Amino acid sequence: MKKAILGKKVGMTQIFNENGKIVPVTVVEAGPCVVLQKKTIENDGYEAIQVGYGEIREKLVNKPRQGHFNKAGVTFKRYIRELRLESIEGYEVGQELNADLFQAGEKVDITGTSKGKGFAGVIKRWNFSRGPMSHGSKYHRGVGSMGASSDPSRTFKNKKMPGHMGAVRKTVINLEVVKVMPEKNVILIKGGIPGPNKGLVIIRNSIKA
Repeated sequence: MKKAILGKKVGMTQIFNENGKIVPVTVVEAGPCVVLQKKTIENDGYEAIQVGYGEIREKLVNKPRQGHFNKAGVTFKRYIRELRLESIEGYEVGQELNADLFQAGEKVDITGTSKGKGFAGVIKRWNFSRGPMSHGSKYHRGVGSMGASSDPSRTFKNKKMPGHMGAVRKTVINLEVVKVMPEKNVILIKGGIPGPNKGLVIIRNSIKA
């Protein structure tokens, strides 16, 4: 059965496993999330649940969204996301989803927004090699040949060039849940995940495990 939860990336640390080996883990504060709405095939043409995560002050919530939260009978939430599941049976409006949704040893896919790097050159953005640093070449970190001539007299699409780097939605698949601490709503996941600390992430059970 598909399952998913929203969380906040806390940071990275390391723990010892039962064999005494160090395991690098990312700490994710997963939940508590609350179900705000159920999308059904009859009403919406597809099935999904809408969940909210993270507390927010009333003055930062506009009137339409306040009405949405009041209709569900829940406190105001900072983030609202839809989760597409195989079945929404067993989920009810107002229900709380916690870290114990997942168990140690499960494989998960993590979706987050990568760190924004701003405008970056080709060496940083695409791992190009630099030019020689001696003998007055004066060509060190440039793009190099564009590959265009008098025919077709243009640069082809998808040429690797300087530009905006990062701040895109990324998914890392097949990561292992090392430990779940339901009393703290914390999940420890082996390896790194996208985004900065305090960034929103979505944890789903893996589709390729």
